[in-house]
Amino acid sequence: MSSVRRWFVTTNHKDIGILYTITALFFLVLGGVLAMLMRVQLWGPGESILSAGAYNQAVSAHGLLMVFWFISPFAFGFANYFVPLQIGADDLAFPRLNAMSYWAYLFSGLLFIASFFQGSTFAGGWTMYAPLNVPTYMPNVGGTTVVLALIMFVAAVTMGSVNFLTTMYRMRAEGLRMRDLPMFSMSILLTVWMMLFAFAALLAALMILAAEHLLGVTYFTADGGTLLWTHLFWFFGHPEVYIVFFPALGIMAECFQTFTGQRLVGRKWFVLAMVLVALQSFVVWMHHMFLTGINLEIKTLFMVTTIGISLPFDLMVFSLIYTMIKGRIRFTTPFLFSLGALILFIIGGITGVFLGAVVLDYEFRGTYWVVAHFHYVMVGGATGLFAGIYYWFPKMTGRMYDEFLGKLHFGLYFVGFNLLYFPMFGAWETPRRVFDYAPGLSGWHQVATIGGFLLGISFLVMFYNLFKSMATGEEVGDNPWEYATTAEWAVSSPPPLENFPGKPSYAGGTLSFRDDPELTADGSGDAEPATATATSAGHRPDGGVRAEGATAGSGGALVTGPDAVTPSATGGATAHAEEEHADHASIWPFIIGLAGFLTFLGVSGIQEGGAYYWLTGTGGVLSAVGFVGLAREPFHVPEPTVAEQWPFGGVENMKLGMWTFLASDVVLFGGFIGSYLFLRVANGWMHWHHAFIPEAHVTFPGLVNTYLLLASSFAVVLALVAAHRNSSRGVVAALSVTWLLGVGFLINKAMEWQHLFHIHTEAFPNGWNAGTNVASSTFYLTTGLHGAHVIVGLIMLMYMIPRAMKGAYLGDDETSIEYFGLYWHFVDIVWLFLFPLFYIL
Repeated sequence: MSSVRRWFVTTNHKDIGILYTITALFFLVLGGVLAMLMRVQLWGPGESILSAGAYNQAVSAHGLLMVFWFISPFAFGFANYFVPLQIGADDLAFPRLNAMSYWAYLFSGLLFIASFFQGSTFAGGWTMYAPLNVPTYMPNVGGTTVVLALIMFVAAVTMGSVNFLTTMYRMRAEGLRMRDLPMFSMSILLTVWMMLFAFAALLAALMILAAEHLLGVTYFTADGGTLLWTHLFWFFGHPEVYIVFFPALGIMAECFQTFTGQRLVGRKWFVLAMVLVALQSFVVWMHHMFLTGINLEIKTLFMVTTIGISLPFDLMVFSLIYTMIKGRIRFTTPFLFSLGALILFIIGGITGVFLGAVVLDYEFRGTYWVVAHFHYVMVGGATGLFAGIYYWFPKMTGRMYDEFLGKLHFGLYFVGFNLLYFPMFGAWETPRRVFDYAPGLSGWHQVATIGGFLLGISFLVMFYNLFKSMATGEEVGDNPWEYATTAEWAVSSPPPLENFPGKPSYAGGTLSFRDDPELTADGSGDAEPATATATSAGHRPDGGVRAEGATAGSGGALVTGPDAVTPSATGGATAHAEEEHADHASIWPFIIGLAGFLTFLGVSGIQEGGAYYWLTGTGGVLSAVGFVGLAREPFHVPEPTVAEQWPFGGVENMKLGMWTFLASDVVLFGGFIGSYLFLRVANGWMHWHHAFIPEAHVTFPGLVNTYLLLASSFAVVLALVAAHRNSSRGVVAALSVTWLLGVGFLINKAMEWQHLFHIHTEAFPNGWNAGTNVASSTFYLTTGLHGAHVIVGLIMLMYMIPRAMKGAYLGDDETSIEYFGLYWHFVDIVWLFLFPLFYIL
């Protein structure tokens, strides 16, 4: 396979991790250039190099690129590469889904860049507040494209979240308990849980906003619409702060342990504090809304929850400080960046307390105090990620970076960072997102601009160091750090394709590898004691001092090349070349990502017609080809025969993945249903009926559809029973009935909509369509989302029925019907909520 083609077809988690990292750094540079333009503009008050519109676009694009396309994907470059290595897995549970997640991420970013060439990009700030985000104030196609790019990005996030959760619960090495996960993996576990729910709420907001632009619905221009957007956005937005910071916190904990030689002080309390923060992050969002009309009692409650979420962080900060006190610090570049991240986050946390108080928030909200605090938290988190790139650079490349240049980078970075952002506290009276300010604040802004350019120069040093070191850096062994004990340091640098030379096990307390002959006949590995073929001396999952007698570079030189399966002189593991491995090549994830890009780009301007029609059609056809190709491709990913799988030991990977996806879908529908309820209350619960056509507001169409879906669910159950009895005809018949009932549902829905569109009354002379009023908007959009889910299910059936005719899904293969049934039953249950809400109440 050619080196270029490899990157388009790879599904290996380490390759995907590298692609994520490089792509995120590209978006860092793009966002940084926009930031430099803003700082030049702010050298003095008033307009200079950018017009007012261009400045708004630069501010908005900078914020969106950095928050979405740089920080989190940068962290997940490391997560893709190192989480499977740290937990003892060969790969992620769904390798092709992992590749699809990356390509969706990349093409969503390219879609964002395309918006600059469509009149103008989005210019309403990264929070996209209503009503500035609606077509009245954002009429250019580019603004719509950004919304669609964000939807594509959220799709990538959801795929990644499902994949990581399934992997970490089902594919851990034997003996690796959840509470003993390495700190970085623990931080990723909590991060993906937050991502699963927080981004689903954002997806609901973005889908509604896209419908405002493309279909003319009136959610955010109705009474209460502005407040609705704020609720939806910040229900995502505040967990996003911790989604950004947690991976950096995990890296910091790893570096503090490694470079102090001391196990994290109070580790279990540190982990508990992280869990508490993850949970509390979903109950503090309204502190971003103190300036709205929410009553004082609610504001006070959220002020208390905001102060409460700071307490677990205090515990984590003191844990890191005491770890330094009890250990012997080695001031390497990764440690300096970790220490710098801690200092910056402390400053960000203290200044954030001001904003958590209702009275002070009235004074500071909308000023540069918020800008400074926000960057000390978010970019402070990114500082921890830069520690990660130096910490794992030797493992990823097999070469050591230049330590002098690394420390020079840190010095320029830390000084530039504080020169850039700390003066903003002094210039706090400057309004956010406005380039004009009082002349007396010029000195603060000029210092900040100098700091910004110094910060930018520091990254030139980093890029030079990394590129130079990849070519000429000193070659390193498996473990260049004396006290690094997690599993990635037990294999060669860079790691081999299949990660480990045997079955990783922590059954004895430290990392060891088992031979295949030791596994029992049923593959459980439980009938005989787990004996090690080779032991990686002192490698523990939870950090700490290496076992007595082990030296740097000695603990775990187990693989000598990309295809090797025998360890070096430390042990005598036998090769296991006959064991099944996941395939590592598929072009279809790339094809599907490209198809999504073309489709969304076409949809963004479909109201203008012309070339946008062709782009939409081409993307749709290519999507169909891609998904069919993906479904037909022989791609086998064996589940581990020996693994720690609590609490999902009796659940297959696919079933857990489906459960996880549906959990996210619950929040998506919750966002739509919650929006309907919020707007209905805001516009008067009973007055809502005046927004309907009286003679059209009947329950019969909804009642018919309820019976159709309930019958279709029963048919899926019959298909599963037929499969269990090895009745191919029964399976085909039951799945066909399900398909027909689903089609009947859509036909009945289409007839109902067509009827409503063409009813003309004195109150509604143009019929009752999606843009007539807020009641029609919520009706069509919420039931339309449900209908889209039905269509997806029917497409699945169109693939399954021909396969069932060939004898598939019988006996042990019946699980495919079960997985489909989980999805279909969920869709039917959602309708049982929509029917009374939209047809009866």
